[in-house]
Amino acid sequence: MPVTGFLIRNVQWPLMERLKENRTRHYLRDLQNAQGFSQEQLLDRQRQKLGRLLQHAVHKVPAYASLSSEWDTSRIPPERFLQRIPILSKTHFRLHADDYVTKGVNSAQLIGNRTGGSTGEPTRFYLDRIAVEHYEAARWLGLSWHGIQIGDPSVMIWGSPLELNQQQAKRYRWKERWLKNRLLLSAYELDERRLQTHLTLIQRFRPAYLYGYASALHILAEMMLNRGWTIGIPLKGVVSTAESLHEHQRKAIAEAFQAPIINEYGARDGGIIAYQCPAGRMHAFSENCFLEVVDPITHLPLYPGESGVLLVTDLHNTVMPRLRYQLGDVVALSPELCSCGISYPLLNTIDGREDDMFISQNGQYVHGHYFNHIVRNLESFRTFQLIQHEPQSLSLKLVKEPSRFHTADEDRLLAGIRMALGEVSVQVAYVDQIPPTGSGKFRYAIRECPLKSVQPLE
Repeated sequence: MPVTGFLIRNVQWPLMERLKENRTRHYLRDLQNAQGFSQEQLLDRQRQKLGRLLQHAVHKVPAYASLSSEWDTSRIPPERFLQRIPILSKTHFRLHADDYVTKGVNSAQLIGNRTGGSTGEPTRFYLDRIAVEHYEAARWLGLSWHGIQIGDPSVMIWGSPLELNQQQAKRYRWKERWLKNRLLLSAYELDERRLQTHLTLIQRFRPAYLYGYASALHILAEMMLNRGWTIGIPLKGVVSTAESLHEHQRKAIAEAFQAPIINEYGARDGGIIAYQCPAGRMHAFSENCFLEVVDPITHLPLYPGESGVLLVTDLHNTVMPRLRYQLGDVVALSPELCSCGISYPLLNTIDGREDDMFISQNGQYVHGHYFNHIVRNLESFRTFQLIQHEPQSLSLKLVKEPSRFHTADEDRLLAGIRMALGEVSVQVAYVDQIPPTGSGKFRYAIRECPLKSVQPLE
């Protein structure tokens, strides 16, 4: 929709900036300028922002008040002082959320939000406009690396808005369509019977790019490939977000849509953390956040290149600061520089959620990707879901590929599971489909028990 995009860029956004003092494009320019700085300059800027956040948190946030005297007398760099602060788990934050609200903050400044609660109770938290606009600026910078600009039309393969009644959901879709130039397709309605309808809507809307959950984009791509259908319009890219993007998913999506695949990494409670550049590397927005990677069990810092649990400190959320917030994802940082010329630091890998990591009978942990690799080499199954309820007890749901099903493949899959986890009990059930979570995402590997519940066998 060229006219809609033009109006959004040249009328709507200037009006928002004048009437509502929206500063997203101002922050976007700051991020664009910073991407050309040296790594030393970026580190120095990040250190200064972290120092200001710590100064604010220890003096104005009840949860961190006990650290105020130590901060005032300390002469160590902010990043080292940060390591003295206990890791903030989602469970602790949910139980003590009020302690993290800045004292005396104007309630009118608070923007309520919540996670989708894919594996349990949603986490509720507050932001302010400054934090939200920094998130949006980071997203638009990442998209701009691929020639996508504010107002370009997009089709979103997404879940339903959380906690909206029918009238609110209708208003939400109207705003997405006319104020953001986005067409929403439900991630809950991806089946063969509606494929033609979905493709017709996309073709008529003529988006510059698609944006959606990795699993939902992959399902849509697989249905298209199975029928030999194409989208029939050029795309600047397909943006995968909210879930781990596996290599087999990337290949299928690229083949189906004949477009570059762009990985976005972020979370509702973590902001837009990183974006994939044209060279294929993930750049973390160090202007917006401070990242740490620690061992999932000992919580000791890990070296760049080693995968561990990600801790996020949002450098701009001063109404509800969460220092060393355990997002629940497993990543590895990289000390390398990217060939694309963008100076923002790199993430080496994004391995998914901590809850995707399983524990074996000998106390080691095994990532859920392992089981994905097994199933992809078996023609009998369309998809699966493996849940570890306790270290020795799992349930496995399987969706058959009727024309290719062989009973021997179940034995191969169970043997692969036990090779990784030991002699565990696996309850197998064949189902017609595996529904998405409440937020619209598809989870293939889920651990429900704590990592520390197994002691290595003698």
